[in-house]
Amino acid sequence: MSEHVLTFYPEGDGNAQSVRVPTGTLVADALQQAGVEINQPCGGQGRCGRCVVQIESGAIRRRSTLRLTPQDIEEGFALACQGVVEGDAVVRVPPQEKISRRLTTDRTAAAVAPPPDYAWAEHQSLKRIPLTLTPPSMENQTDDWARLQTALRRQAALEDIVAPLPVLRKIGDRLRQNDWQVTALVDTGSQPKALLDLLPGYPRPEEPMWGVAVDIGTTTVTVWLVDLVSGQVRAQTAEYNGQIARGEDVISRIIYASKNDGGEELRQRALETINALIETACKRVRLTPEQIVKATVVGNTTMMHLFLGIPPASIRLTPFVPAVNSPPPFTASEVGLKIYPQARVLCLPGVASYVGADITAGALASGLADSEEVCLFMDVGTNGEMVLGNREWMITCACSAGPAFEGAGVVDGMRATRGAIEEVWINTTTYEPTCRVIGGVRPRGLCGSGLISLLAEMFITGILDKAGNLNFSLGSERIREGEHGPEYVVVWGEETAHGRDIVLTRVDIDNLLRAKAAIYAGFSVLAGQVGFDLQQVQRVLIGGSFGQYINVEKAVQIGLLPDLPWERFEFLGNTAVRGAYAALLDRRAEERIRQIAARMTYLELSADNTFYDAFMAAMFLPHTDLTCFPSVAATLNKV
Repeated sequence: MSEHVLTFYPEGDGNAQSVRVPTGTLVADALQQAGVEINQPCGGQGRCGRCVVQIESGAIRRRSTLRLTPQDIEEGFALACQGVVEGDAVVRVPPQEKISRRLTTDRTAAAVAPPPDYAWAEHQSLKRIPLTLTPPSMENQTDDWARLQTALRRQAALEDIVAPLPVLRKIGDRLRQNDWQVTALVDTGSQPKALLDLLPGYPRPEEPMWGVAVDIGTTTVTVWLVDLVSGQVRAQTAEYNGQIARGEDVISRIIYASKNDGGEELRQRALETINALIETACKRVRLTPEQIVKATVVGNTTMMHLFLGIPPASIRLTPFVPAVNSPPPFTASEVGLKIYPQARVLCLPGVASYVGADITAGALASGLADSEEVCLFMDVGTNGEMVLGNREWMITCACSAGPAFEGAGVVDGMRATRGAIEEVWINTTTYEPTCRVIGGVRPRGLCGSGLISLLAEMFITGILDKAGNLNFSLGSERIREGEHGPEYVVVWGEETAHGRDIVLTRVDIDNLLRAKAAIYAGFSVLAGQVGFDLQQVQRVLIGGSFGQYINVEKAVQIGLLPDLPWERFEFLGNTAVRGAYAALLDRRAEERIRQIAARMTYLELSADNTFYDAFMAAMFLPHTDLTCFPSVAATLNKV
C-alpha cells in the first residue's frame, strides 16, 4: 500500500508537523499521529462539524460533506473525521475551541463534613493499628510476615490478613528500621482483609489519613480530597472531562472507543483529567498524591467502562447489557490512578446500561432512598437519568436528552463560561430582550439556563407558538429569515464579544424541544408504570450542576419540569460526588448504595411503547395537554 506525507500547519503555531500514513487513512487519525490536537465532539461521526480543516493542496477525498456549504468545499474545507488520504497533502488546522471556565467547585473547602453526631468513624474500613513486635532471635526465628500476622491477631483481633507483594517487599526493612514499632494500615472492608502499608512508628490519632471521592461525568470530572480521620473535605477540584474532544455524549464515545485504539485513548484522557485534579487538590493542602490511600469512583455506566478500560460496545446494542454493573475493588496501580499504588479503588455499582453509579450514589445523597414521601430524583445532563420512589420502592430510567441544554447542538450555544447569556427577559410589547451575562461582559453565546429562559420568554410573549414556529406577523426586526432558516436575534453583532449576531434558530428550537420532551416523557412514563400521578410527587430532587442555575418557573413554562408548587423543588448540586464521599467515609453507606442498586427496578424506555407517545405529546410548548400545566395556562391568559 502506498504511503503519503501529510504536513499540518496549526494556526497560531508556526511549527509545521509532518507524518507519513498509508492510503485510506483518515485525516483525523493522521492528526493524532502527528500530535496535533483536533476536537471530535460527535466521536468522529461527521455530525458536529467541529473538526473542520482546510486542505491547501493535495489529494484528500471527502467521505461526507455534511455540515459543509458549497462555499466551504470550494475554499478547501473538509471534516478531518471524514477526509480520506489519497496522496500527499498540506493541511491547515484552525484554532480549536479552548475551555476557559474555572468551575465554581474549583476551590479549597473545609465546609463539607459529616454531622458531629454521625458515627461514621467507627465504620471507616481503613484502620491504623499501632503494633509492638518482639524482635527475632536465635531462639525465635519466626519469619517477619508470620510475626506481623501474630501481632495483628493478638493486639487487634484481626485474623486472616493478606498482603500484596509490594507490601511484603518492604516489611522486613520497615520493621528493623523502626525497632519493631510500626503502625499497620489495614483495609478491614475488603475480603479478605488486606495490609495496605506498614507505617514507621506511631502516627498521632488525629493525623490525617487521605482519600478521594471522584465523579466521572460525561462533561465534568469532580474530585473531593477528604481527610478520613476528621471527615472533612479539604479541597474540591473540577474540570471538563478530557474525553469531550472525542465525543460530547456517551453514544459518540462508545462509537469512538470501538475504532482502533479509541477505547485506550479515552481511558487515558479520563485518567489524565482525574490525576491532574488530584494533583491540584493535593497542592492546596501541601501533600503528595502518594499519601492518598483510598478512592471511591462514580459515573454513568459508559464512563465507568471507559475508566476501567472495559469495552463499552454492548451498552448501545440490543438488548443494551453492559459488561459489568458492579465492578470489584481494584488497586490504584491496576486502574492507573497516581495515588498510593496499593490504595483501594472502589467503583460503586450501577443498575443498567444507562443508569450508573452516579444515580445510585445520588439516590442515597439526595435522601430519596430514605424518604417516606414519594420523590422524583433527576440528574439532567447529556443523559437524563431519573428515579421515582421512596424508601419502599424505586423505579428508574434514562433518556437521551442530548447536549442541547449544555450548549451543544445549538448554533450560538456554549457552556456556562464567562460571556454566556444565562437568563433572558423579553418585553411583551416591543419583543426586545434583556440579558444577564456570566461575568458581566459582552455576550458570546447562550448556555443551558439561558436557552431555557429564552425559550420560555419567546413562548410566553407569543414570539413562538406551541409547536415552536416563529410568529413573523409581530413586525419585530428580530424575527427574520436567517442563514439557517427562521430565527430570533437575541443580541445584535455590535453588542457581542465577537461581532456576530447571537440568534436562536428554528433548528435550535427543535433540538431544545426534543431534549425537554425526552426528559418530561421519561418521568411521565415512570409515573405511569406504577400508576402514580405526577401531582402526587411531594419532592422533586434535582442533582447535577445543571440544576443549580435553572429558573424553575421557566423550566415549567417550556414543559421541562412538572407543574408543581415551587417549594417542592430542591436543587442539590452534585449528588453523585456526595454519595461517593459518603461511601468513602463509611462502609455502611457503601453497602447502602449496593442495596439501592439491587432494589431499583430499571425501565428500558426503548422497549416501552408508551414512551414514544409521551415523547410526541411533550414535543410542544409546554405540552399538547395544557391541563398538565395549569400555572402556564394561567400565565398565557394574562399575557
